[in-house]
Amino acid sequence: MAKTTGDTCTFCGKSRRDVNLLITGLSGAICDECAQQAYEIVQESSPKKANFRLNEQDLPRPKDLKTFLDQYIIGQDAAKRYLSVAVYNHYKRLLQKNTADDVEIEKSNIIMVGATGTGKTLLARTIAKKLHVPFSIVDATVLTEAGYVGEDIESILTRLLQAADYDVEAAQRGIVFIDEIDKIARKGDNPSITRDVSGEGVQQGLLKLLEGSIVNVPPQGGRKHPEQRMIAVDTRNILFICGGAFDGIEKKIAQRLNTHVVGYAANKGTAVVDRDNLLKYITPTDLKSFGLIPEIIGRLPILTYLEPLDRDALRKILTEPRNSIIKQYIKLFEMDHIKLSFEEDVFDYVVDKAIEFKLGARGLRSIVEAIMMDDMYQMPSENKKTLTVTLDYAKEKLEGADFNRLQIA
Repeated sequence: MAKTTGDTCTFCGKSRRDVNLLITGLSGAICDECAQQAYEIVQESSPKKANFRLNEQDLPRPKDLKTFLDQYIIGQDAAKRYLSVAVYNHYKRLLQKNTADDVEIEKSNIIMVGATGTGKTLLARTIAKKLHVPFSIVDATVLTEAGYVGEDIESILTRLLQAADYDVEAAQRGIVFIDEIDKIARKGDNPSITRDVSGEGVQQGLLKLLEGSIVNVPPQGGRKHPEQRMIAVDTRNILFICGGAFDGIEKKIAQRLNTHVVGYAANKGTAVVDRDNLLKYITPTDLKSFGLIPEIIGRLPILTYLEPLDRDALRKILTEPRNSIIKQYIKLFEMDHIKLSFEEDVFDYVVDKAIEFKLGARGLRSIVEAIMMDDMYQMPSENKKTLTVTLDYAKEKLEGADFNRLQIA
């Protein structure tokens, strides 16, 4: 059969002179614009590559979840247990089959309270990795009421949709970690009588997301406008994990316990209170006193705390987890065929400095980075294949980096 050529696009009818390119076939032709549209249609209708499906056989038990968390996070046993049980019950709820009775299990969102650098974000990210579900982290400090500069509440779900590769069904079973939830607490314990741009108004906006409702989400984020295409997302099966430092809440707890954070005024009835870790006594009442509205506290029924990191915990964090800071640097140098090793005294020195600077676990990374910066810059261009970091070398590099300016009074 002889080839035939056409002078017009079979799909849109445009002539050859009206398009940039006309591709001819045996019995027709297609222009470049129709070819582009056909490609987009195929991409949208093709199945997603990411696999976020979860079935009952793959659902790990609470003990399995905690064991997995132990490989990456040192300590925080109480928070791990609460988180493991809450996540397990949440996904059992999703896998619940229709039963004869009318018992409907409600979801249990979580709020974690702990000082900066104690592992709140890492806990949430690690458990999402184990469950193979879409996971996103959002910062509550950028959220504002509609009409103000900042991000709408719905942008929380935009991040989750992006993490799920815009698979709405998968996103509706995902996990959202809302960090810095304490920053949207109202400044006083009395209800605001004026508009609160980033405080109580944002908490009110979060209620519909936490409780469960169908929310119209702009797929590209940003402010909503009437002509924008929206994606409807049902939040009933999305697990929300909130975290915050709640700096100063220890004073609220101390007042409730009729004790003092500092000083010698403790009476006999409060002598058993552990004043070094008052967060273990935290209750929803303390969150209300801090500035969270009762409605949002009620939608975060599981309250847990993270213990402050002591010297032993920081020492373990530095070297023991599967993705510990030291193992990461050894791997970085290994990729350049350089064998990196540390003397044991260096680890103690780094931990002492982290405690001195009051930076938590994040401070460990900053200190090691300051020590290793010069070598990471020079050694990839040199022929040296081994590097041993000694205590004197670490002190010299840290002092040369003027790291002491980070010290907190």
